[in-house]
Amino acid sequence: MTKNITLAVEEEALRKLRRIAAEQDTSVNALVREAMNGIIERSSLENRRREAAEKMLELSRNSKVRLGEDYKFSREEAYANRLSRFEHRGVRGDGGS
Repeated sequence: MTKNITLAVEEEALRKLRRIAAEQDTSVNALVREAMNGIIERSSLENRRREAAEKMLELSRNSKVRLGEDYKFSREEAYANRLSRFEHRGVRGDGGS
């Protein structure tokens, strides 16, 4: 169900909106409705992002893993165990069979 509202808009802004609406073969009403829906959608997305970030922080705080202050991420270290599972003789070009 749609509701009618009354907006106070600067004359110059309304003139520009009318021109944009005409160029897009639409109405000022449709432009305003689209802008309002965009604000609502961005707000909803922002809320979901915020909730996800809060959940990540909560998971981090509740984690039993402690890396220590001196820990530095190492890509090689992170993948060392994973890659060893897939290494087979001959697969990495070592000439074996």
